[in-house]
Amino acid sequence: MNSQNRTTHIRLTSHPEPGNAATRFPIQWGAASPAERGPVIASTTAPGDRNVIGAHGGSYSVYRALAISARAMNPSQRPDLTNTYPTAEIPPQPQWFAPGRIVSMDPFGHRVAQDFGQWIGEGIDIRPTIAITKARLNLPEILAAMAGHRLSPDEHILHKSGDISVTKIAIDPVWHLPGIAERFGTSEQELRRTLFEQTGGMYPELVTRPDLRVFLPPIGSITCYIIGEVSAITDPKRSVACRVHDECNGSDVFGSDICTCRPYLVHGIEEAVKEAQGGGVGLIVYNRKEGRALGEVTKFLVYNARKRQEGGDSAATYFERTECVAGVQDARFQQLMPDVLHWLGVTRIDRLMSMSNMKYDAMVESGIEIGERVAIPPELVPPDASVEIEAKKAAGYYSPDGAPGDNALKATVGRDLDKF
Repeated sequence: MNSQNRTTHIRLTSHPEPGNAATRFPIQWGAASPAERGPVIASTTAPGDRNVIGAHGGSYSVYRALAISARAMNPSQRPDLTNTYPTAEIPPQPQWFAPGRIVSMDPFGHRVAQDFGQWIGEGIDIRPTIAITKARLNLPEILAAMAGHRLSPDEHILHKSGDISVTKIAIDPVWHLPGIAERFGTSEQELRRTLFEQTGGMYPELVTRPDLRVFLPPIGSITCYIIGEVSAITDPKRSVACRVHDECNGSDVFGSDICTCRPYLVHGIEEAVKEAQGGGVGLIVYNRKEGRALGEVTKFLVYNARKRQEGGDSAATYFERTECVAGVQDARFQQLMPDVLHWLGVTRIDRLMSMSNMKYDAMVESGIEIGERVAIPPELVPPDASVEIEAKKAAGYYSPDGAPGDNALKATVGRDLDKF
């Protein structure tokens, strides 16, 4: 039985079509106003209002289910949004309404109380998918940069304590399935069928409710750290420095020295502080895509395979072992990455702290202008990460002089390897 027949069989026997599939809150993705676009409603207590597939909180919805099962949480509880409004304004940008420009997040996700307050007051279960707050970061490497006179406190952006004042933004994914399919060059039907099958049938509405075209996937979120004035991002007279970083728990949190992830992240933060102190703005985008979106278990299996192979760990087989274990070298697929930049209103990045040609290509192809590409300083590369660096140089994914990838390099890039 082929996959199409297999899906049809499941639909007929397990998930019959509803008698009336229409929702009273249709979503018109990319509409010119929030009222026309409509709210994202994933209510579990009012199924008739639902206009999306999935649940708020992604993978954390399972913990919510556990809390309810343990009688620690009322299943009908709804968030009290009093005083939860953003601490910084991210106003509508032209990219919010450009067809296909933003397909993996809800541009209005931080404005639900503002844009849909009347419906919330009437009892409709509408929840934010974006939260904006202010915070301070404190990293030992920043203190070292101050001690080495690479950074100086100004008591506005960087404080004598080493604290960095930031605007912090958390973003849950919201996928517009037709837009996602177009971005990846496939059909919506094929995307929905594959999502249904590869999640073990967790979301039957993917194949039974073609009228629901928005999906809240159970994947990691995005966090943005803006250093300096948020309004500077869209000011053509002010410069933007940016580091787009994909999660590496071992290095970012615990300091594992097998890769350059934390050093490059901290270097990006240091450069962002300098940019903000110079009158521009620094932006760090942190994507939850552990192990090239293959997961930490797969990553550790690959570590073992690399170090135990005959001849030891080498640049020549660095990426081959990942494909042998996972079936693919990289599953991050940077095509969706620029969406958050467009949401913020980014049209150009003057200094990009990244040497990933796939990240660079994804940004440029989506209409973002890139100036200088800034490589990690050699002295920040841990000794045990030298294999990673050499592998990337050999494969053409790392350009030490920081020049944008030319056509020759782009022709070799079939995958985006690790954090560069």
